[in-house]
Order: sequence, then C-alpha cells, then structure tokens
Amino acid sequence: MGKTYETIEAPLRQFIEKQHVYFVASAPLGREGHINLSPKGLASFAILDDRTVAYLDLTGSGVETIAHLCENGRIVIMFCAFEGAPKIVRLHGRGEVVLPESPDFADLQRCFPRYLGARSVIRVHIARISDSCGYGVPVYRYEGERPQLQEWAERKGEAGVVEYQAKNNARSIDDLPGLATKP
Repeated sequence: MGKTYETIEAPLRQFIEKQHVYFVASAPLGREGHINLSPKGLASFAILDDRTVAYLDLTGSGVETIAHLCENGRIVIMFCAFEGAPKIVRLHGRGEVVLPESPDFADLQRCFPRYLGARSVIRVHIARISDSCGYGVPVYRYEGERPQLQEWAERKGEAGVVEYQAKNNARSIDDLPGLATKP
C-alpha cells in the first residue's frame, strides 16, 4: 500500500540516490496543450534538503518543462526501481527555472558534474512525497550511461549549443515561451 511522507527521510533519500533514471512530468494550463514526460539520466539529480530537490536541465530537442514551469510551476518527478526491491517514489511540487544568468545558478550547478549544454537548473519545492509498490515495473539491468548527448554538445561547442537553443528552445510545442537565448 502506498504511503505519503512529510520529508525525504533517509530510506527515501537512499532509494532516490541509487536510481539511474528518473522521469519528469509537467503540463500547460490549457486543456489543448500537450502533457510532457521526460526521462532523465546522468548525474543530474540532487536532493538539496528534505523538501527541495533540483536537476540539471541539459539542452534537448524541446523546452516543454521550462515553458510549463514558467507558465504554472506544476511538476512531478518519479523514480522507480528497475533493479532490487520494487518501489515507485513521486515528488510533486512547484518548480522554478534557474537560468545561468541567475545569482543562484552557480551555487546550484556545483551540485552536479560539469556538462556542456547545461541550460538551466530546475529547482523543485516539494508539496507531496509519496511511494507505491512498483510491482508492475519490470526488472532491468543497468549497463551504463549513453555518451551521445555529451558527444553532441562537444561537437557543437559552446557557441553551437547556444545557437541550437536559440533556434530550437525558444518556444514549446504549444508555442509557450521557452528560453530567451540569443545567438
């Protein structure tokens, strides 16, 4: 049976820190807008305190989470065990986009390895923490991280990544504002 928690207690922290993949979901306010669900990996997640988490947002083909958070702040992060005992943990909260020009960005970025193509840090103030059984989640074996995202960013170089963001991350698929990056 599922349980809710007031804070990220030690056993939850240990579970979260062991996971190699997590999922981020957000949605626009409009009923016609697209719900977004993104898998995340690499060493891109950090627990800041018992009710605040953050993840390093790397350049991608879309900018949905940033657009949704700027519009309404709603976000959920989900972890599920693919190895070991079954378990799912969901962190519902209000997210904020911390851009590189923000005074908080440098401090938050120190929580993660340096990745070329980091476009923001998403900080989430958690409103609800829950778990559930995860009995229906299959068992998979972790083999390692995929190198393609970092190889792509390295081939583009810093200026090329900024140009890509200006072209591809300025608006969401629902035409909401994304990044205000200029080449």
